[in-house]
Amino acid sequence: MYKNEGNEYFRERDYRRAVVAYTEGLKKKCEDPELNAVLHTNRGAAQFYLGNYRSALNDAIQAKKLKPTHLKAVIRGALCHMELKNFSEAIAWCEEGLRIDSKEKKFVEMRAKADKLKRAEERDARKAKVMKKKEQCQKEILLAAIKERNIKLVLEPSNEEEEVSDGLAEISLDGFHSDNATGAKVHLDADGNLNWPVLFLYPEHEQTDFIAAFHENSRFIDHLMVMFAELPPWDLERKYLPSNLELYFEDEERTEMYELNPEHTLLQVLQHERYFVKAGTPTVLAFVKHSPFSKKYFSGKKVHRL
Repeated sequence: MYKNEGNEYFRERDYRRAVVAYTEGLKKKCEDPELNAVLHTNRGAAQFYLGNYRSALNDAIQAKKLKPTHLKAVIRGALCHMELKNFSEAIAWCEEGLRIDSKEKKFVEMRAKADKLKRAEERDARKAKVMKKKEQCQKEILLAAIKERNIKLVLEPSNEEEEVSDGLAEISLDGFHSDNATGAKVHLDADGNLNWPVLFLYPEHEQTDFIAAFHENSRFIDHLMVMFAELPPWDLERKYLPSNLELYFEDEERTEMYELNPEHTLLQVLQHERYFVKAGTPTVLAFVKHSPFSKKYFSGKKVHRL
């Protein structure tokens, strides 16, 4: 009764009701293993069309236990493994099916497809492994270059406390990446020089500038000349001229400010004993010289002038 009801729903493509009907039939715990195998197989087919491949596979496994030679159950199990991308298992089920019926084309075709996909998956896995090894090697070279220059990093912590490190044994680029919107990261160029993403902050106007690749041997003044070749639209008072700006970095741990020499290179600044690169992006604050805002900003902080 439940089998026929389920089959009717299945023909109507009402797979949810078909699952319910076959389940009710299995609840009766009939002692006929062949009928139970059919109910599991049919419920598995309905689950398969609903996209419930793991549930469908479980039904195929149960049906096969009840009747090992039940071809429909073996076909369904193989199909489920294909959908679940378990290609080795799909091949094993196909081979099991071919031992039951060596002429069943579905098993031959599915085994060939599974074998092809398995080989492709293994090839992709090998490529990914080689790529990962290459990336790790590049990371190690990059970190060695940073360490060699005595540049200190503040890594993104796994707990609440920040971790400062300048030793390769303790540094991992997994926690050292740029949070900037462009995704720019520090990298070594063809000549072995570091290029950093650098963020300029203008606190008075809550504005920023971002340089994706600031060469370590470039001077700050050279970038300021380019950045302020034309006055920005937010500088209504026309004060942001390269010669009228002071640059600082903030020592957050000590709540102290350090003035930078614009003639210095990025590398000279990063090598300062109190400069820590946070989240992979050096940050510099720019203020108009002797402005009321900067005086207020520096209030309560120790400022190290040039």
